[in-house]
Amino acid sequence: MPKKDEILSARPVGDETSRLESALRPSSLDEFVGQAKLKENLKVFIQAARNRKEPLDHCLFYSPPGLGKTTLSHILAREMGVNIKVTSGPVLSKPGDLAAMLTTELAEGDILFIDEIHRLNAAVEEALYPVMEDFLFFINTGQGPGSTTLRLAVPRFTLVGATTRSGLLTGPLRDRFGIVFNLGFYGEDEITQILVRSAGILGSRTEKAAMALIARRSRGTPRIANRLLKRVRDFADVRADGFISAAVTEDAMGALEIDAEGLDNLDRRILLTIAEKFSGGPVGIETLAVAVSEEQDTLTDVIEPFLIQGGFLKRTTRGRVITPKAAAHLNLKTALPQEFF
Repeated sequence: MPKKDEILSARPVGDETSRLESALRPSSLDEFVGQAKLKENLKVFIQAARNRKEPLDHCLFYSPPGLGKTTLSHILAREMGVNIKVTSGPVLSKPGDLAAMLTTELAEGDILFIDEIHRLNAAVEEALYPVMEDFLFFINTGQGPGSTTLRLAVPRFTLVGATTRSGLLTGPLRDRFGIVFNLGFYGEDEITQILVRSAGILGSRTEKAAMALIARRSRGTPRIANRLLKRVRDFADVRADGFISAAVTEDAMGALEIDAEGLDNLDRRILLTIAEKFSGGPVGIETLAVAVSEEQDTLTDVIEPFLIQGGFLKRTTRGRVITPKAAAHLNLKTALPQEFF
């Protein structure tokens, strides 16, 4: 059993799932763990905008999934004391969709959050340019010589864009954002802090060592950390009277097939495919996607960032190559040519 001072206390909350999910998201920059430089700069920008009684400048957040882009957009709204309207790039299929949102759903200073902004329709993106610069929306009526252009003034608002594929943003759109931040992966200590907070919100009794074990397997991503915590909590509720110990956590990670490096079954399948079918690489991303029966976007946006950051995979001009670290971790020496090592 852990020592008394190693047991982390829990505070009960309501049983509604929506309340719990919402509560897991920090509501202020002070509660937001990690991304220290980003937070420091945002506090300055927010304070300056509030002192001048102006809307915050347009913001762009880019990173792999699960690192806090959506959470930060809601925090910005709370810190500025304004409302937020949430949508996504694919939803805005035509300029009329954007016009309706800008003219009827936003007030002065409000935030419009567009997730996956790189997937905006080209016509919608072009209509957005004068809106971002001059807060004017132009509508063409009619066709041919008789057509006219209506000019609509929209409230001065803040556009917050989020994307997992910053390279797919066009130059004109990216250049219109005054505040641009890249969110990096989190350290184990930061993930542990997030897990301790989340465990308290979920009403779980935990052991410090258990939180550290989950953090080590969370791929530096808060969303994954919280998901793993909830699954470990399930095992603890069924097998350990609700107490999340290190032993229960190890058992849960084994059942979920998540190893000590945080690699799951899909990660290992990708690395094994490159090693066994393509002699360690290089292999093109399209070929690899077919070989593992996964979407190409899933590999590039979700899987590869962690594998590359963790030193398990390399991108080269000729394709993807596994690293000696990956080979050693998966005991792949027999599957690769000796010169690979």
